[in-house]
Amino acid sequence: MTPEEIVRANFDAYVRQDRATCEALLGEGMTFTSPQDDHISKDAFLERCFPTADRVSRQELIHVVAADEHDVFIMYEYDLKSGGTHRNTELITVVGDRIVEIQVFFGGSVS
Repeated sequence: MTPEEIVRANFDAYVRQDRATCEALLGEGMTFTSPQDDHISKDAFLERCFPTADRVSRQELIHVVAADEHDVFIMYEYDLKSGGTHRNTELITVVGDRIVEIQVFFGGSVS
């Protein structure tokens, strides 16, 4: 699979809450960074961040763009069950067939 296909597969696994597929796509040394998380491990990501899909009623990839050989930018939009539509952007690094780093940049509400 291309890095873009791996990123799409991981996004789909998150939305479906398919932890086994997500775990298989993440490298053992994967780190996750967001405004709320500073270089947390794969295990911490799976415990803290992965289960959050239940707060979302809709999530859609808007852009999936290769930045270079290993890095993929994604922009996605989601609706919260509590109300509101938001967009985030991520830079995801793929080496071989595994995601090794995810950096999340929170966006704001979408009007």
